[in-house]
Amino acid sequence: MLGRRRFALLLTVTLWCGAAAVPAQTPASAEPKVLKYAFAVAETGFDPAQISDLYSAIIAAHIFEAPLTYDYLARPARLVPQTAAAMPEVSADFTTFTVRIKPGIYFADDPAFKGRRRELTAHDYVYSIKRHYDPRWKSPTLYVLQNAKIVGMDALREQVTKHHRPFPYDTEVAGLRALDRYTFRIRLAEPSPRFQFVLSDGATLGAVAREVVEAYGDAIVEHPVGTGPYRLTQWRRSSRMVLERNPGFRVETFNAQPAPDDAVGQEIAQRMQGKRLPLIDRIEVSVIEQSQPRWLAFLNGETDLVGVPLEFANVAVPNGELAPHLAKRGIRMDRSLGSDVTLTYFQMEHPVVGGYTPEKVALRRAIALAIDVEQEIRLVRRGQAIPAQSTIPPMTFGYDPDFRSEMSEHSVPKARALLDMYGYVDKNGDGWRDLPDGSPLVLEVISGPDSLAREFNELWKKNMDAINVRVSFRVTKWPEQLKLSRAGKLMMWGVGFSATVPDGDDLLSIAYGPNKGSGNHARFDLPAFNALYEQQHRMADTPERFELMTRAKKMLVAYMPYKVHTHRIGTTLVHPWVVGYRAHPFARDFWRYIDIDNARRAVAVD
Repeated sequence: MLGRRRFALLLTVTLWCGAAAVPAQTPASAEPKVLKYAFAVAETGFDPAQISDLYSAIIAAHIFEAPLTYDYLARPARLVPQTAAAMPEVSADFTTFTVRIKPGIYFADDPAFKGRRRELTAHDYVYSIKRHYDPRWKSPTLYVLQNAKIVGMDALREQVTKHHRPFPYDTEVAGLRALDRYTFRIRLAEPSPRFQFVLSDGATLGAVAREVVEAYGDAIVEHPVGTGPYRLTQWRRSSRMVLERNPGFRVETFNAQPAPDDAVGQEIAQRMQGKRLPLIDRIEVSVIEQSQPRWLAFLNGETDLVGVPLEFANVAVPNGELAPHLAKRGIRMDRSLGSDVTLTYFQMEHPVVGGYTPEKVALRRAIALAIDVEQEIRLVRRGQAIPAQSTIPPMTFGYDPDFRSEMSEHSVPKARALLDMYGYVDKNGDGWRDLPDGSPLVLEVISGPDSLAREFNELWKKNMDAINVRVSFRVTKWPEQLKLSRAGKLMMWGVGFSATVPDGDDLLSIAYGPNKGSGNHARFDLPAFNALYEQQHRMADTPERFELMTRAKKMLVAYMPYKVHTHRIGTTLVHPWVVGYRAHPFARDFWRYIDIDNARRAVAVD
């Protein structure tokens, strides 16, 4: 799954600290509390300016901190200050955002600071935002800031790119300034009523110290140093990561505010409220790409919680209910509809599936009509999803549960008729359709090497065989897939995008033309859609904006740069010694809010 949304899992929330000192949760004499976790996909690195995948973002979100975050238990999601002293001051026209940082927050110790304690300042956020504009780092999430149009930053980047100069970090820009040691201001060229959400993702806008970047240079992905509750102490690429409690982390206590009628949230709050964070001393993360060993590791108590692999959903949660044999062990289930989409993109600049002419649109729509999403949900996803009608996911503004479109339709007769009408017929008698010019029509879908990917591929082949279209599969691992996609070298790719904010703009932006090469992996660039996107982006959350977003959704159905398949149902199983876990729809840094009961773990293991 891709990061920023970061198309794809997902969680975070942070809480303000109490004024009085709170005792550490694990005395020096006590056994350390260790959380063991497994990623299904390998990470890529831990520099906020270079991250675009979910798994790297989860690690980074526990090391770096943005000014804002989400209340861990509030539903619907609610922003709260993190390193900020209060919520930003916002101008009436939504173009100016002033953020005041709490004094007394410090970066974790690092040799780059040469033995001195380094306080977080407003200048660090100005520097960290500027890094996304520095061409050196090739930021995959730059588009998030460019969409907001920070005054002067695009012009500065353009000058650097044009003249091949080092980025001038000390050049003051009208739209991004530190007003004093603890205050910075962002000024936008256009209204952006939801810009505060941008300030809530530590994996993207977490504060990075300039000294650290200059000390490690291109190796900065290996040396994350932030103000967060954890620091990275071990890293074996694509294998193992270890985070340990940051001994210099400030006093911060659990202070979530669930709704009064939220029984689950209230139970967690009563148990955890007032405890000093983080509660866990060490987090050990392994990369286990194959589903069976990842599932067995959980069953054997070698990992503490697991997102149920699809292959084992019928065994673990038949009909959406926790299996009795797991319930007897005290295992708990956290289950909810995700704010995400799974989709297949068509690379719009590819000579076979790209383009905006009627015959190219017909090809993409025919392929989309041939895909049997209901069968995908039933057979491959084991019921752990619902059909999607557009790129806008649940729990975001712009999502309409009653909206229906061709996006979810499965019709082999319609698909075959479209292909026939536009000249995609068998011209050489081999039984397979060809392009209108007579050259072979062969789809290439990039795929992972795991058993689940093979199940998806088998269904793809079955669906394409039904319309006499050849399909081949290029198998490679996730980091290479991401690299190829960014470079525009893939024809088709199936991925998941997870929203990081409660607004549909997040996943409309993956089709916005100026985002090509970053969030817009399909490289879709249609002036009419771009205009709609820009218009709704500037508006407050009104019925008029909702209508514009609906028009934008319909336009993506018509041109089909993305075949959107499903919204996933997230099911996490948790051992009884894990305390306080609850999935958040947008936040990532959930480890800081949960606890480990060592005594209960010992009894279970014995």
